[in-house]
This record gives sequence, structure tokens and C-alpha cells, in this order.
Amino acid sequence: MPPPPGPLHLRAAVGALLDGGVIACPTEAVWGLSCDPADSAAVRRLLRLKSRPVDKGLILVAADLQQFTAIVGDLPASQRATLEQGWPGPSTWLVPHHGRVPAWISGAHATVALRVSAHPLVAALCRGFGGPLVSTSANPGGAQPARTGFQVRRYFGTGLDYILPGALGGYVRPSVIRDLASGRVIRA
Repeated sequence: MPPPPGPLHLRAAVGALLDGGVIACPTEAVWGLSCDPADSAAVRRLLRLKSRPVDKGLILVAADLQQFTAIVGDLPASQRATLEQGWPGPSTWLVPHHGRVPAWISGAHATVALRVSAHPLVAALCRGFGGPLVSTSANPGGAQPARTGFQVRRYFGTGLDYILPGALGGYVRPSVIRDLASGRVIRA
């Protein structure tokens, strides 16, 4: 496994995000694309790169549960406990957003997909950025998710503002997506 990227790489990635950029970084199982979820222009650009319709919605990833306080702060204690038991880790939960996230994040859904990442690089990126980030697989629609930085470059060429070097987190499959209210598995 290659050494983790140094602080200069992390600062460059955070700087690109703060400037409205779209970056790629390794996650638990595949390479992902990230941007500032509050920046509609950055999200639209990310969606264009992926050829992904906005109504599908996007996953938000964070370093810890506290970064999601604005969304999960009023959840029942039992649902917060469910989140805390599965995080950090490869579990993505569909949580009611009550209008607290922009439509370009939730898409056509009353829920938003949230994950607290177990990948130290993703967590450091969210901490450096100061909050949650969009996290979606690094691939154009219909193509296999990238598993190497080389694949990311092949897919997107110079269309990204930064590619944060690093290694995948060792998982074989992307995160499981479950509905928090029902526990139903949406993606295994």
C-alpha cells in the first residue's frame, strides 16, 4: 500500500473544494468524486461529468456524526443510536431531510443519503473542508466505478480540479444503503 498523501496534497484538495472545484479521491471501496454540497455550480458540474440526473440524489459523506447535526439533530434517540452503531463504516443511511439540504443533493427524494466514512483520507478531507462533502463513485454513467487513479484520469481527463493520491480502504463493494425509518436495504 502506498504511503498516505502528505499535508500538501490534502491542502491542495481542500483548496480546490473551497474554490468550487470537483475532485477525486480514494474511498473505502472505489474512487469517488467530491465537491461542496452547498455549491450548486460545483454539483451541476459533477453531475455533468458523471452524466447523472439530478433527481437521483447524491450521497453526503462526513468525518463524524457531528458534521451532520443540522440534518440528524432532531432524530429520535433510537434512530441516532442506529447511526452511531454503524458509523464510521460502509453503511449509508437514507435519512429524512425535512428541506435541510438543497434539491440538487436530495434529488426527487424526501430523504438524503448520509455516511460517516471509515476511510482516514476521506475523514481528513471532510475535517479540512469543515463539513460534509458530496461523495459519488468516480465513473461516467453506465461505466464501472474507478478502482485506480489511472482509471479516474482515463474517465475524466483534465475535467477534475484535483486528484488526491491515496489507496482504497480495502472494501470490495460500495457501501450498503439502507432506509433509516424502515431498515430496508436499498443497495446491498
